[in-house]
Amino acid sequence: MRYPAAETAEKHQRILDEASRLFRERGFGGVSVSEIMKATGLTHGPFYNHFASKEALMAESLAHASDMSMAGMREAESSPQAMVDYVQGYLSDWHRDDPGHGCLMSALGSEASRVPAVRAGFTAHVRATIRSLAAYYPWSAKRNARRDAIRMMAAMVGAMVLARAVDDPELSEEILADVRSQFK
Repeated sequence: MRYPAAETAEKHQRILDEASRLFRERGFGGVSVSEIMKATGLTHGPFYNHFASKEALMAESLAHASDMSMAGMREAESSPQAMVDYVQGYLSDWHRDDPGHGCLMSALGSEASRVPAVRAGFTAHVRATIRSLAAYYPWSAKRNARRDAIRMMAAMVGAMVLARAVDDPELSEEILADVRSQFK
């Protein structure tokens, strides 16, 4: 039975939404296609009407997560203070505690290096983030903006990875607070 194009597109979007959330929460290997389809309210059967493989879903869901993340960053490009606020929000407790709705770099960076299907999309996201930070963050000297943006991004992502990984809440908050204090 054929479904109207709008309904098919809506289902495809739901699959991407749930897959990108679940992959960021549990990693590429930590969630099955069946779990993703169940989260969308669909059965496993129609999956292959939308994606050729789990790897294809991983690549498309990473691009989807990147699009959402970059939309937030584009909003932050509206003013220097908005960009500072974006960075401060990135280094927050809510971001640490909700990886499913957070940064794909801190959630999937270590896995992306081992999944060829997602590396090009991950690379494009990293490049776009560097470009945005270099162009719109209120650097004291624009001369080194790209280099400073790379360092900032590495500090932010690294802080988030560490803050999520430690089992000491005080140390977790200290990591975030110390990195936040560098980018006010």
